[in-house]
Amino acid sequence: MSALKHKNNAVLTASRVKIIEKIRESAISVLPIVVIVLMLCLTIAPVGTDLLLCFLIGTIFVIVGMGLFSLGAEASMTPIGNRIGTALTKTRNLPLILIVSFMLGFAVTIAEPDLQVLAETVPHINNTVLLVTVGIGVGFFLSVCMLRIVTGVKLRWLLIAFYGAVFILAGFAAPDFLSVAFDSGGVTTGPMTVPFILALGVGVSYIRSDARAEADSFGLVALCSIGPILAVLILSFFYTESSGALEISTSSFANTSAIGAAYLHDLPKYMGEMAIALLPIVVIFFAFQFLTLHMPHRNLAKIVIGILYTYVGLVLFLTGVNVGFSALGEVLGAELADGWTRWLLIPLSMLLGWFIISAEPAVAVLEHQIEEVSAGTIPGSAIKRSLSVAIALAMGFSMLRVLTGISIMWFLIPGYVIALGLSFFVPDLYTAIAFDSGGVASGPMTATFMLQFMIGASTVVGGNPLIDAFGVVAMVAMMPLISIQMVGFIYSRRTEPEIAREQYGDDEIIELWEVNPA
Repeated sequence: MSALKHKNNAVLTASRVKIIEKIRESAISVLPIVVIVLMLCLTIAPVGTDLLLCFLIGTIFVIVGMGLFSLGAEASMTPIGNRIGTALTKTRNLPLILIVSFMLGFAVTIAEPDLQVLAETVPHINNTVLLVTVGIGVGFFLSVCMLRIVTGVKLRWLLIAFYGAVFILAGFAAPDFLSVAFDSGGVTTGPMTVPFILALGVGVSYIRSDARAEADSFGLVALCSIGPILAVLILSFFYTESSGALEISTSSFANTSAIGAAYLHDLPKYMGEMAIALLPIVVIFFAFQFLTLHMPHRNLAKIVIGILYTYVGLVLFLTGVNVGFSALGEVLGAELADGWTRWLLIPLSMLLGWFIISAEPAVAVLEHQIEEVSAGTIPGSAIKRSLSVAIALAMGFSMLRVLTGISIMWFLIPGYVIALGLSFFVPDLYTAIAFDSGGVASGPMTATFMLQFMIGASTVVGGNPLIDAFGVVAMVAMMPLISIQMVGFIYSRRTEPEIAREQYGDDEIIELWEVNPA
């Protein structure tokens, strides 16, 4: 009895340690933005005291929510994806694999927190319509990814073909949809979708027995981020309903009780929405558990607890973002865009971009993996510096678009041409790392705070936020494709590139998140 009690206490202690660690990582990611915002609000961009207090409360919600969500997604989404992928493999039934992959891609995407934030922000597309459209895009391309794993088609040619289709459609799409479409591709490669998709790919890769099978299971993130772009661009040709227009938030609270009432009012709303969003994943998983998986009760309990963590984290995160973060981001952007402080917007955006990527926990994972696969020839510090410069430039270019109205296509077309062109001149290893790393850069702070900041500034300078402000996530997701390949190009000329090539296959995409079956 004493031994059992000791074991249970050890489990509880380990759980508390994991929760604290995840919340700490979330705090490290969020706090640099909070500090800069506080400095601005207390000096050159004063805002209402009630709005600032609401923002600080929202910060606590966001930090705790992201911490619980990350822990839950790691404990539930990753093992679910891996086990279902392995179960599908055993059927040796390609049509079934493609159909279930589509369903899973759709289900996991609509629960992605960054996508939920974007859908709440976009005024001219119904929330549900955008979620369903993006979900269909990811589901379809996840099926394409599974087909690639089975057939072994080279990743580079798929990227060139599909991005070619994207830019052809972009030439005919409605301007109000362009930036939103590319942002949709950036927000889907988030903390919910990426671990699940990678785990599913590893599971399905077992259907092949050759040496390159597991290597081909990567690259799913790069392809799945194309699906939402194509889907939203296609939607622009048919969608005519308008559900509103962007306006600067005028939220104000009479007292602290009113702030508390605002949070209590929104909590039940997001509890219901997230329950509906997670329900398809839960139903599919339990269907597999009943029919084929038959997991032990202990393992099943771990996944169920992980799903609960995911749910609670999502509810807290979205409540904090939509009640506290969004309003202050818009107001702060608008305040700085009015008067002489407008000249500070570009350097300030670059500073925020530098700190956003520097504090992103996944960047540390990326640094370690690149050092490992390059046998130490590429130091992690070089990757971190290149990413910091890339994201700072992305934020600066995004604010330049806000202030001048330059079309996003003037940045995206040359950017992707350079990125795809570099793939022919650098070792395939670095191209693989680059195209799967966009999700590392476009973290939660970009979709939650920076987009609102750009919207506020765009409204005051007389621009069209739907065209000028949206697109910041797309810029952030694109820049690592160039910066990481440039680092690979430089270091491959300095050192012997065959070291890395001997260790990894030509098509290998390095996984940026741990994928461990439960």
